[in-house]
Amino acid sequence: MNSDRPSERPGRGATQSQSERAYLGLHSVRVYVRDQERSLRFYRDQLGFSVAFDARLQSGERWLAVAPPDGTTLLSLVAPHADSPEHKLIGRSTHTVFITDDVAAKFQEWVTRGVRFQVPPRLRRIKYDQATTDASGILGQSSPVWGAAFATFRDVDGNSFALVSFDEVTRALEAQRRSEAEKLEAERRNAQEIEIATRVQANLFPQTLPPLATMDYAGVCIQARQVGGDYYDFLDLGSLHRLDRGAGRDLPAAAWHLAFVLADVSGKGIAGALLMANLQANLRSRYALALDDLPRLLCSVNQLFLENTRDSSFATLFFAVYDDHSREFEYANCGHNTALLFRSDDSIERLTSTSTVIGVFADWECVTQRVTLLQGDVLVIYTDGVVESFDGSGNEFGEQRLIDSLRRHRHMPSHSLANAIVDEVRRFSPHEQHDDITLIIAKSR
Repeated sequence: MNSDRPSERPGRGATQSQSERAYLGLHSVRVYVRDQERSLRFYRDQLGFSVAFDARLQSGERWLAVAPPDGTTLLSLVAPHADSPEHKLIGRSTHTVFITDDVAAKFQEWVTRGVRFQVPPRLRRIKYDQATTDASGILGQSSPVWGAAFATFRDVDGNSFALVSFDEVTRALEAQRRSEAEKLEAERRNAQEIEIATRVQANLFPQTLPPLATMDYAGVCIQARQVGGDYYDFLDLGSLHRLDRGAGRDLPAAAWHLAFVLADVSGKGIAGALLMANLQANLRSRYALALDDLPRLLCSVNQLFLENTRDSSFATLFFAVYDDHSREFEYANCGHNTALLFRSDDSIERLTSTSTVIGVFADWECVTQRVTLLQGDVLVIYTDGVVESFDGSGNEFGEQRLIDSLRRHRHMPSHSLANAIVDEVRRFSPHEQHDDITLIIAKSR
C-alpha cells in the first residue's frame, strides 16, 4: 500500500463510489389533521393506503403514517394543538401530488369509495411551466409539451391534493409492467427447468447398491443448490473370470468387482451439473476397462472430458476397483481429497493423490496404487464440501474433526455412519451451505 496517499474527503471535485455515498431518501410528507383516527380510516378505507407505522413517542404523541400502494413515500398524519400555527394549516392545499397512470380509473374508484373531488379529471396538453402550477408544484423535464390529466380532491379535513397522470409516465409504467411480467415468466421457466434438472440429476446417482460379501458401503450427497457438481457412483463390474496377470493364475469365478467413484466437478448449479453429467457419461460408457486396465480407462476419460468442456473446467476424481474375493482396492486419486483408511487397530492410512486432476492436461498420466482392506477397516472418501465447511468464525470443519467423527461413529452401519458425519458437518456450519457435501463410507465385514 502507498502510505503517502492523500486522504479523500467529500467535497467539491471529490468522487465517491456508490457504497461510500451517504444514503438519502424522502421519509414523509406532513399532513395536518384534526383527528388521526378519523383520517386514518379515510386514507386506509377510501384511498386504499396502508399503515406504515403507528407508535407512541416518549412525549406521548401518536406517530402515525400511511403509504400509497407503491410504498415510496409516507404521509405523516399530524394532529397539532389547537393553539399552534400548524393547526391553521388544516384544510388548505398540501401541495402534494399523487401520480397515476390512469386518472379516470382512479377517479372512478375513489368516487365510489366516497372521496370528494373538487375538480374532475381534465385532459390537457400543457407546457412544462404550466404543469408546475396546475399540479401543485410537481416538477419534471421529460419533454417541453406533455399530454396530461388532472384532478383535485379533499380529505375529511378539507386538505386538498392533486391527482395527475402524464403520457410519459403511463408509457414508462406500461413498459415497467411488461418488463416485470417478462421477468416473472422467465423466473417461472427457470424454476421449472431447475426442478426438471433436479429430478434428472437425482436419477444419475446410484439407485441400487450391488451386494458385496465382504463389504458394507453407502454414499450420500447433500447439494448446496438444487443441482450441483459432486458425483458419486457404484459401478457393478460383475462376476468375471479373468487372469490375474501379476500372479499368473486364474481367479475363482465367484470374485465380484465393484468400482467406487467420487468426483468433484468445477462449478456449481446448472453449469456444475452439466459437467457432472458429462463426466458420468464418459465413465459409464467405458468402465468395463477398469478391470483390465484402470489407467487406460481414466486416460480415455481425461481426454474426452478435455475435448468436451471449456478450458477452465476440470474435475477431481477418486476411482477405485474393489475385489470382493481378495479384499483388494486398486485406486487412482486424481487431484482429489485424501481418502482416509481407518484400520481396525485405530491407525490411519491416507490415500493421497496419484495423478493430477481430470480435464486440464492432454499429456496426462495415470498412476494407481493398491491397498487391502482387512476385517474391521473403514474407508471414507469425501469431497472438499465436508472438510471446508466453516462456522460463524470462519473455522473449517477440517480433517481432524472428520477423523474424530469417524472414530465416534465407526460402530454404525455405513449408511448411518455417513448420515452421522453429514449431521455433524451441518451442525458445525448451520448457515447457508456453500458447497456440496458428498462422501462414501466402505466398511470391511
